[in-house]
Amino acid sequence: MSLGLIVLCCLIIWRASDGFEAASEYLGRNLTDGVRGATINAIGSSMPELFTTLWFLFVLHDRDGFAGGIGTTAGSAVFNAMVIPAVVIFAVLMVGLAKSVNVSKKVILRDGISLLVAEFVLIFLVSGDTLSWWHGLVLMAMYGVYVIVLFAGMTSSDSDDSDDSDDDEDDEDDVPASVLTSLFTLDLENVFIRGGITKSSAWTLLLVSMAVIGGSCALLVHACEGAAGELGVATYFVAVILASAATSVPDTILSYRDAMNGDYDDAVANALGSNIFDVCFALGFPLFVYTIMYGDISMSTETVENITELRVLLLGSTALAFLIFLFGKGMSRIHAFLLLTVYVLFTAFILAKASEASWAIELGQRLQNLIL
Repeated sequence: MSLGLIVLCCLIIWRASDGFEAASEYLGRNLTDGVRGATINAIGSSMPELFTTLWFLFVLHDRDGFAGGIGTTAGSAVFNAMVIPAVVIFAVLMVGLAKSVNVSKKVILRDGISLLVAEFVLIFLVSGDTLSWWHGLVLMAMYGVYVIVLFAGMTSSDSDDSDDSDDDEDDEDDVPASVLTSLFTLDLENVFIRGGITKSSAWTLLLVSMAVIGGSCALLVHACEGAAGELGVATYFVAVILASAATSVPDTILSYRDAMNGDYDDAVANALGSNIFDVCFALGFPLFVYTIMYGDISMSTETVENITELRVLLLGSTALAFLIFLFGKGMSRIHAFLLLTVYVLFTAFILAKASEASWAIELGQRLQNLIL
């Protein structure tokens, strides 16, 4: 029952993400050099992680809530770094758009190094058994610095080549579905944009899509709690695998569509930028708000051990992905297989740890010793 509910939440997030994509594409039409993918696309498609972390904290509270929240954001970050680029590579090669996926080294270095720095800070910031409001504030400030650096470094050569009147492309020999049908199928784009997109309709679409995804994330948290009970494991493990995959649907769809349009920089920048948003803001903002309202979060020894392992795995997998992205002149099938292999190994460890396999417990102890 709970697993079915998680699938339903995933479908709702998937449908609502179409609205994100249409709105963010219009609002970010003047951004260049992968900046749109790393900011507007990344923020919009990472709303599920933000909402899910908020609901985990405010529904489960304190240690269980924070464990579920960091499990979702970190698990999603690993998914984004490994699965999304692999999907992009396979999609481009299978359709025959190119023989390899070439992404600007500038984008990889900029976002890859920024992500590694954010994860280093996360490791040393969340190192004790008590979390306070200033931990969340530091994480949010890091994301603010990242966005400032992005816009400061954006070249202006094409920043106005798609004039404000993008009213748009797909003017329309198609007969749009009725509003009622669109509401039933969650085709939010067709509900709010029927006669051509404008700035106000784009913002309306973006906000409504956020509200729909926010509601489905509340349901997702309850479903994960129920699934954990049915499976006899801690909610944290369900969050790392299932909640993280469900909340990464918008990132995957946006990156896939960017890749199909030949925007490889944005496709990869969205995945990496989403991770920076997840690590810094999607975790920092809920932590800040919760501790301001309820006081410091005290974590159990088990929670500290689990999130310590997860942070080390996150940093290690990101470093591997970074090296894979940089290896060679373009990304091919071998790069995709390497990325998927890393994700499969990560998932296998989490599942083994949830079932208390001896090798996983021993490996987890060694990962903890790298920090503690």
